[in-house]
Amino acid sequence: MNPENYLYLSALLFTLGACGVLLRRNAIVVFMCVELMLNAANLALVTFSRMHGNLDGQILAFFVMVVAAAEVVVGLAIIVTVYRSRHSASVDDASLMKL
Repeated sequence: MNPENYLYLSALLFTLGACGVLLRRNAIVVFMCVELMLNAANLALVTFSRMHGNLDGQILAFFVMVVAAAEVVVGLAIIVTVYRSRHSASVDDASLMKL
């Protein structure tokens, strides 16, 4: 397969994730769209790494996956806390947690 096809797919996935973050109100859907954007960036990193014949992009993609895993743990804990206190996973209700 041509590497440009992977870049097109990466751009499409990133655009879908960005639209989901901007248009959706449910925190879990927004969270999944952020993960989709990170995976699109990883796909682009690995594609450029493969095109240039080095491992720098693949190593960076590995570190992005590690940070994304930590983000999942913290993000889901925050979503569960908001849901328990407000009985809603809406992003608008999360702004009510400010002191």
